[in-house]
Amino acid sequence: MSRGLLGVPLGEPGSGRERYARAMELYQTGAISAAVLEAYRVAAARDAQPPEPVLAERGLPVPEVLPLAPENTIRALIAAADLYLAGLPGPGISEVRQGIAAARHGPVSLVAAEPNPVVDRHLPEALRALAATHPGLAAAIAAARPHLRWITYNGYPRAEIGEGFATGHAFASILGEEASLPAADFDFGLFLIAPQVLYRDHHHAAPELYAPLTGPHGWRFGPDQPLLLRPAHVPVWNPPHQPHLTKVGALPFLCLFGWTRDAQSPAQVIPARDWAELEALRLAH
Repeated sequence: MSRGLLGVPLGEPGSGRERYARAMELYQTGAISAAVLEAYRVAAARDAQPPEPVLAERGLPVPEVLPLAPENTIRALIAAADLYLAGLPGPGISEVRQGIAAARHGPVSLVAAEPNPVVDRHLPEALRALAATHPGLAAAIAAARPHLRWITYNGYPRAEIGEGFATGHAFASILGEEASLPAADFDFGLFLIAPQVLYRDHHHAAPELYAPLTGPHGWRFGPDQPLLLRPAHVPVWNPPHQPHLTKVGALPFLCLFGWTRDAQSPAQVIPARDWAELEALRLAH
């Protein structure tokens, strides 16, 4: 792949805009000039057009792309995630993107990398699946991974949420009150669950967007509702207090999530009689 592509292959839908977003990050760090950034903006009009001819026509050099500093891997991930959301339909997308826009230029807080067994074991497989269709976003997540605080949440009583979920998930907030970049009453980040795990029926006050990056996975929206299989890249919007459940398929579940308000309100489990059956269920690819 040429240096000018900034790690984003030609022809992928939205790849021109993603290259421009990456060029913007380089410009903001002083790595490229305003003239080079403008050339990337012009080239972004066509996903299959490499930027080198535009740069050459203007007598500009192809950028020498160096590894991003840790802070800039976080900013590059935000840019890639926001670009991805911009291409999705449905409710909640604009609200989450507004929250991202309001906080994305704040100060970055870096954390020391800590091992997380769920992330170490399952994130590489999820990113391989994502890279088949969205290599730029997969690369941005991989680069930022060591600089994010990955948490396996222990706020649910284990007897209610189940041992499989209690030990089989992790999340990393990117924008939020305790995230890489500060944001008041807002939470946006990455959520990972191990294959075949059941995230039992629950609800919370926060309106919530799931943007699944892998799939298919099972969903339902009430203990008495059927389980629905949905593929990757089909967003799920949960209004406040809507019951929802996720049954992970054969691939690890990886998604972008957004809570647009009431971000500190705890979630509560909703009892259902068929959890044992769903936990034993094995979904195929």
